[in-house]
Amino acid sequence: MSLFQITDLAGLHQHLEAAMQLEHATIPPYLTALYSIRPGSNTEAFDIIRAVAVEEMLHLTLVANLLNAVGGTPDLTTAGFVATYPAMLPDGEEDFAVDCQKFSPEAIETFLRIERPADLNHRQQGGKTVTRQKVAGAVTAGHTGAATEEHFFSIGEFYKAIEDGLDRLYADIGDALFSGDPARQIGPEYYYSGGGGLIEVTDMASAKAALDLIAEQGEGVTDTIFDEDGEIAHYYRFQQLVLGRYYQQGDARDAPSGGPVPVDWSAVYPIKTNARLDDFPMGSDLRNAAESFNRTYATFLDRLTRAFRGAPEQFIPAVGDMFHIKELFYRIMRQPIGDASDLHGAPTFEIDRSTEKTA
Repeated sequence: MSLFQITDLAGLHQHLEAAMQLEHATIPPYLTALYSIRPGSNTEAFDIIRAVAVEEMLHLTLVANLLNAVGGTPDLTTAGFVATYPAMLPDGEEDFAVDCQKFSPEAIETFLRIERPADLNHRQQGGKTVTRQKVAGAVTAGHTGAATEEHFFSIGEFYKAIEDGLDRLYADIGDALFSGDPARQIGPEYYYSGGGGLIEVTDMASAKAALDLIAEQGEGVTDTIFDEDGEIAHYYRFQQLVLGRYYQQGDARDAPSGGPVPVDWSAVYPIKTNARLDDFPMGSDLRNAAESFNRTYATFLDRLTRAFRGAPEQFIPAVGDMFHIKELFYRIMRQPIGDASDLHGAPTFEIDRSTEKTA
């Protein structure tokens, strides 16, 4: 999809659909790095990455609530929803690509780019978004079009554009903007995990609260390390792994003074970066496990879609899907591919290919 300044309801829906894809696009890379850590090692890093991944699922649900509130229809099963890695993010950040790779300094550097704070110079100028030319040859997940389309330096600036669009449309049509069925809202009683409070979106105040929560948990919107609830933003959580210490209240940016965060970059499975099914021998347990993973993940996305469309009880079997997904991660990553590389397998997230085979 191509993203231009929001001037009508269709443009708002388009941005929110891109936001759902954006939130999901971070999850496979985070989970791949997480489960590449050998069990029993890097416990601090494991806890940090897992907590961020859980909050990305929360953000995905918040965006679904917002899309439902303004009369849209969430769909995580449409062709192309799951990115093909390496991928550019759907908000138009095209100065880096996101890989599904093992826990490593390179992976954490990518995570820092994903969660980077908005450009402070632009914030001082009133929080204006960034429009820039596409990088030649870039391939962006779900995001194609003319060179004049919107591109953003950070996820926070992307959500600021959505908030501006909400303000613009609300000024035109008022409360009629929130025409969606309230029964489609996912409340805290249905949400299957932690990671902060889940907000039901029914009006402008709750819509802005949902957007603020996403921004605060990601980059931090007040130019501080901690939000108003004392939670550290994703960017600074990942930065602790690079700097080797935990942040504590009162610390300056880039200067954590808390306890040590030990990291053993070698205590990982040597998985293939951006693995594909065709990397694995036909008929092998590795290939069978990778195909099973893709089918299970497709089922997981289907359950979430149904939950977002008025069947919130689907979150319950989705929990079971996540446990099965974790088991398959380890089953795949423990196995060498069997070629001359000595690399191990990894989930491929070729969901479209999987659903074609099972249709």
